[in-house]
Amino acid sequence: MPIRAVVWDIDDTLFDYTGADTAGLVRWLEEQGLAGLYDSPGVALVQWREATERHWARFAVGEVSFQAQRWDRVRDFLGRPGMADDEADAWFGRYLEHYEAAWALFPDVLPALDALAGTHRHGVLSNSSLANQDRKLRSLGLRSRFEVLLCAAELGLSKPEAGAFLAVCTAMGLEPGEVVYVGDQPEIDARGARDAGLVAVWLDRDGNRGPAPEGVHRIPGLEQLPELLAGDTRFGARSGIR
Repeated sequence: MPIRAVVWDIDDTLFDYTGADTAGLVRWLEEQGLAGLYDSPGVALVQWREATERHWARFAVGEVSFQAQRWDRVRDFLGRPGMADDEADAWFGRYLEHYEAAWALFPDVLPALDALAGTHRHGVLSNSSLANQDRKLRSLGLRSRFEVLLCAAELGLSKPEAGAFLAVCTAMGLEPGEVVYVGDQPEIDARGARDAGLVAVWLDRDGNRGPAPEGVHRIPGLEQLPELLAGDTRFGARSGIR
């Protein structure tokens, strides 16, 4: 079965989310004069990311709304559980301004998309919201490259649930085996895609995150993806893949 489409994760796959998050938080803490409350910027970042993971997990299982998880991240990070919604919203909004000012693609993204533009269809599946990710892709000049954009907030399903991966295949009118999913998370992205029947590619930019899940193809950078896809449907001997 030929591979006809590549479906992409966004954050830390196409877009340098970690770099922008780091820059945005540090600048906002400095602006508020709060940097001194933490032993170092690194400590502040660890606490922010731990809060993000905790409350994002609550959103992923439907416990809170997309907006509420943002407010709860702020309350958790600042140690102010009684902080009003509007105050938490304003705090997060100012952080977003700094975060968005640092938005950037990884340097290997456009060359890879250009190399695959004439041979494969492209879509996106993200564990975020459509409004958030559509705006991000437009700001980065990528939205027109993807015929489908599906997000967890609107789907009511999030990766690694098989239904999320199958939904994007259905939206593109393709069988799972005709679709490659590329993402930076070995479990949420790669193992989830594999278990749903897609061909899974783990983008391991760090190169030090342990072994790849069985049946998952691991690459250190997107420059390797076009050559990988030029093989047969499971990346063995070369064939008439299209």
